[in-house]
Amino acid sequence: MQNRANYIQVECEINGKAVDLLVSPDRTVVDVLRNELGLTGTKQGCDDGNCGACTILVDGKAAKSCSMLIGQARNKKITTIEGVSNGDVLHPMQQAFIDHFAIQCGFCTPGMIMTAIAILNENPNATEEDIREGLHGNLCRCTGYVKVVEAIEDARDKINAGGVN
Repeated sequence: MQNRANYIQVECEINGKAVDLLVSPDRTVVDVLRNELGLTGTKQGCDDGNCGACTILVDGKAAKSCSMLIGQARNKKITTIEGVSNGDVLHPMQQAFIDHFAIQCGFCTPGMIMTAIAILNENPNATEEDIREGLHGNLCRCTGYVKVVEAIEDARDKINAGGVN
């Protein structure tokens, strides 16, 4: 175990709640989310930022939590897959992934959903081309991307029509 004198204090907001952490500075955000906070919806895949399974929102923008040191989370607003629903009501993006069968094994799904939300945060009227470009860096070995893109387009349309929870 590392000497606590070498730990850093990190205050941030995670899923709308203030969090005060005392952790080793060499830990990644995905490690702290999963192993300290029990937020296991964020997946740990490649550990080098290539697969996108660990994607979270940091101040509303997509970020790969496996390549983000915990100190970089200081004073940031972090949203994980656990933080996008409104209680038992799924976020329109989550519901669209279900409705369009854009899930198979599910490992990439949290990262895909977080990236999709970030795409629409940046451009609420994202075209199919914008969506496909925005998904670069999120890998899926099972379903491919046709149903994922269809789900994002459906969620975009519902959100723009006022169907946000």
